[in-house]
Amino acid sequence: MSNSHSPDVAVKEKVDHLPLSPGVYMFKDRKGRRLYIGKAKRLRNRVRSYFQDSGGHDGRIRVMVKKIDDLEVIVTDSESEALILENNLIKKHQPRYNVMYRDDKTYPYICVTNDERPRVYPTRTVINDGSKYYGPYDSVGHMKRMLETIRKAFGLCTCAVSRKTIDRTRGAPKWHSCFDDYLESCSGDWELEEYRETVNKVERMLNGRTDALVRDLKEEMSIASDALAFEQAARIRDSLEAVRKYSRRMKVVAKRQVDRDLFALKVDKEISEACGVLFKVREGKLISKFHRFLKNIDHLKKGEMLQSFVEDYYTGQYAGAIPDEVYVSDELANDEPLRQYLREQRGKKVRVHRPQRGDKAKMIRMALSNAKLLLGERKLEKEKAARKRIPHSVKELKEQLDLDRLPRRIECFDNSNLQGSDPVASMVCFVDARTRKSGYKRFNIKTVEGPDDFASMKEVLSRRYKRVMKEKQQIPDLIVVDGGKGQLSSAVEALREIGFYGECEIIGLAKRLEEVFVPGKSQPIMIPKKSSALKLLQRVRDEAHRFAISFHRNKRSKRTIKTELTEIKGIGEKTAQKLLSNFGSVESVKKATLEDLQADIGNTMGRRVFDYFDQQKKRASH
Repeated sequence: MSNSHSPDVAVKEKVDHLPLSPGVYMFKDRKGRRLYIGKAKRLRNRVRSYFQDSGGHDGRIRVMVKKIDDLEVIVTDSESEALILENNLIKKHQPRYNVMYRDDKTYPYICVTNDERPRVYPTRTVINDGSKYYGPYDSVGHMKRMLETIRKAFGLCTCAVSRKTIDRTRGAPKWHSCFDDYLESCSGDWELEEYRETVNKVERMLNGRTDALVRDLKEEMSIASDALAFEQAARIRDSLEAVRKYSRRMKVVAKRQVDRDLFALKVDKEISEACGVLFKVREGKLISKFHRFLKNIDHLKKGEMLQSFVEDYYTGQYAGAIPDEVYVSDELANDEPLRQYLREQRGKKVRVHRPQRGDKAKMIRMALSNAKLLLGERKLEKEKAARKRIPHSVKELKEQLDLDRLPRRIECFDNSNLQGSDPVASMVCFVDARTRKSGYKRFNIKTVEGPDDFASMKEVLSRRYKRVMKEKQQIPDLIVVDGGKGQLSSAVEALREIGFYGECEIIGLAKRLEEVFVPGKSQPIMIPKKSSALKLLQRVRDEAHRFAISFHRNKRSKRTIKTELTEIKGIGEKTAQKLLSNFGSVESVKKATLEDLQADIGNTMGRRVFDYFDQQKKRASH
């Protein structure tokens, strides 16, 4: 692009010439990397919305727009084509600002090859070679049970290699060859017509069409028996029993023999991920479930995430036959392209609906419960992985202070008062060098008169760790008190009195020279100024100080409101808070004109406040 224009202006010039046609657009950065790929019913309108202030975009999208240096579009004949193209391009390029999924190839499938004599075998790799892939299966165990049923029901070989790879020269197969073939029981020797007919039955079972399959097997067994072909009838009987056994294991979830897919999605904001779950119902029976985790979702609404999950599933090679009905847990952001695509694939209209009550809503709730459970497991996995990644600053702090254990959980205390008035204290919590806001505590000093930091520290630590012992809460690895020897001595005394001393390490951090005081040592420890350990302690101490000051200001502000503004007849705390919010302080309220006060809280209230402070001024002047 020309350097004479800023990237934003140059892209906007392209936007003005875009057609009002469906298609796919790709935003690129200066290095040509794709930032985002999307689809649109009208390309010009959709792309232009990114550059309009009224677009209502969140921070993440605004950051992306600033990085846009080029734009590429591909026009399609329909929204349906745009949907397919968008998903294919996203899978290929994996742009930074699109929703990301865990790798499809980690899921197991059952493949039926596109050969003259199709092979049925397990795989984790989906190849666009005309083969059919059934799955993906949530677990290898489920897939193996299906393969075992296929072998028992139809005697079909389910190895992953063809007969041509077998080495009989040494009287034994290669390690990767078909063991059934070596035993001369491989279905590869069957007549082609019989073989294809059996594979057709296998596909019907993989698609969940067990009721019709049972009827056909019954009919075949009856014909063989009437023809006195008792061995063939016995084989069909065994097949029938295996299929029936498999069918009985499937849960009946619909009163009528209906085919439907149910999609549900749950979001966990704490780990910034979502989990999409699919229940596949065929002939009224739940035949399988499938889930995927969605990342890079902070900028999306729930309906957009769910739509992305549904579209990604149906445009993938693992979707299989399109059902009669599709049910979703939330309204999709724009389901028209999806409806059009499903109609084209199935050859007739497919219902896409969000159920509100009845059996379908109950199934959606079950799917949501599964998604919630899977997200919980995912969170535990991430927490476990995070525990293994201990920050360098935590390790160095242990070494610098010669601690007995890693200070992974640090609790730090600080006091705050103004010449002894409104005394408060704070406790902040850091886990693996990061703030843990849910562990923060505020304390109003109750037993100390005047500005006595030592006594205040003693009171706060006594109250905190009495409660920790009583409620059996998590014990920190390290306690930090803001101050030198005096504060540390008061803290140690408090812990001794309540019987908590020795449960964890405790230190004092003095502000002036950043000296670290340790119980039992007369001389402080001086941690090198550039050490990550000292920087961690400073961050912890500064955060405790910030939190204490903030609490103290809020408390003082509330007291000021109560003692001055709320003394005015008819002025409550809500009105007083509004005045402080708009004027900034009580002093500013005193200086405000009658017109300003009345404009803020009304004529009557404004007059009362103005008259009250006007009379104060007059009394002060006499």
